[in-house]
Amino acid sequence: MTRTKTGIRGFDTLVGGGFIPGSTILLSGGVGSGKTVFGLQFLYNGASKFEEAGVYVTVEARPDELRLEAQQFGWNLEEFEKSQKIAIIDAASNRAGLPTSEKYSLRRGFDMSALAEEIYRAVEELGAKRLVIDCVSALSMRSNDPSELRTELFRISSLLRELKVTSLLLSETVSSDHHSRSGVEQFVTQGLVSLNLSEENGSLKRALTVWKMRQTEHSLKTHPFSITDSGISVPSVRSSSKKN
Repeated sequence: MTRTKTGIRGFDTLVGGGFIPGSTILLSGGVGSGKTVFGLQFLYNGASKFEEAGVYVTVEARPDELRLEAQQFGWNLEEFEKSQKIAIIDAASNRAGLPTSEKYSLRRGFDMSALAEEIYRAVEELGAKRLVIDCVSALSMRSNDPSELRTELFRISSLLRELKVTSLLLSETVSSDHHSRSGVEQFVTQGLVSLNLSEENGSLKRALTVWKMRQTEHSLKTHPFSITDSGISVPSVRSSSKKN
């Protein structure tokens, strides 16, 4: 089966060679766990290594903040934005009530309909194959009703499947016992990967777990990983696997 490779060292072997094309994956973790780095690396590698355009939807950080973060790893997003290989949708400025000069943005109010329309426009114009939403936890803050949130997320997830993009939905967690802030995000996605940052013997340790990945075998183990000056790296190890 053809796979959408993340290009993240050591990760693709944990999910049968990459994500199923067109699938939607929930990437969850606490503050500082590496979610944004993973999302940026997934998108940048798509444009630079696999000739796949991608769209990054930022709900919390403003686009220039993302560009600066990416630059720390040597990823020049602006270069690929100019060549229509990467687009950043600025949903953060509207949400904060701030002006924006970004090409792709929400200009008539922050809601799911406006977000869906801008996602559709950017994906169609770029012919994008990859998409990241950072983060869906911020979308949930607009509703205290889990059933309403689930309906809205299902709507977004359905749009992404219709567009046939392989998507990462980033979600912030409040503890390692929960896979998402609202407890519903994992039920509208085909895969779930969690990133954890914990203290051990006075130092911080990073680890990731693939909890589910439909239609493919995946690792059943928790794997340490590191964030270096070239991005996320997972040590190569043999692991047991299962197929969802």
